[in-house]
Amino acid sequence: MKRQSKEKFTKLICTAVMVIVSLTIIIPLLIMILGSVKNPAEAQQFRLSLPTQWHFDNYAYVVKEGGIARAFWNSTMITVAVTVIVLISGSLCAFIISRKQTKFTAFVYNLFLLGMVCPIQIVTTFGLLKALNLTGTFIGVICVEAAMLLPWTIFTLTGFIKNVPRELDEAAFIDGATPVRMFFVVVLPLLKPIMATVLVTTAMGAWNEFMVPLYFFNTSSKWTMPLTVYNFFGQYSSNWNYVFADLVLTALPITILYLACQKYIVEGATAGAVKG
Repeated sequence: MKRQSKEKFTKLICTAVMVIVSLTIIIPLLIMILGSVKNPAEAQQFRLSLPTQWHFDNYAYVVKEGGIARAFWNSTMITVAVTVIVLISGSLCAFIISRKQTKFTAFVYNLFLLGMVCPIQIVTTFGLLKALNLTGTFIGVICVEAAMLLPWTIFTLTGFIKNVPRELDEAAFIDGATPVRMFFVVVLPLLKPIMATVLVTTAMGAWNEFMVPLYFFNTSSKWTMPLTVYNFFGQYSSNWNYVFADLVLTALPITILYLACQKYIVEGATAGAVKG
């Protein structure tokens, strides 16, 4: 009886902690959503309350005056390019690292792990882009964001590929397959669960990236969705109802992607944990 009571008490404490943690996320989210349909005075109060009058026209104003259409195209182009680069190069690099156990591959793997904990150095990165004549360009921002997201991708895929039997590689070579064909035809289809996870997390990271476009774009015409909030900040006042509406529109596409692929994210994480 004492053991059962102790287990119930532990579950109750864990549940209470999770509820509190959830509220720290849900309450600001509700304030943002409700604030997006309030008038400026009510939105500036940051209260969790219903608006006296629903101003859905805030969204129409944000789309018209905030350059959302152009920013949406910029974010989509950058996100798609970064995701494709990270998935292809990350999976190939992880395959080589997991299959060739040498000092060089171990060094490369540790180098990428270092990239997971070291923050980006803005000054040196800007100097490198300037030397390559890529400052203020989409290619420069895409390369920087891909480099930032590659370490986690390689770390995740390497652990998963190590559980793929090497006998499949040998069988493909016996059948006359080249290393490239063996990877894309034999190994890559087995990585679908974890690749779905990497796809969503990479797309979320690229879409929500704020600092890199802010520092490395020299014109507002290239701004991404997260940067459009600056259109509604003034020197002496801020239109928080428009800021909230802009944030909702910014978060909506990537939220839809996450909800659509949530099942595959869980499957990929679970497969990586129990495979082998």
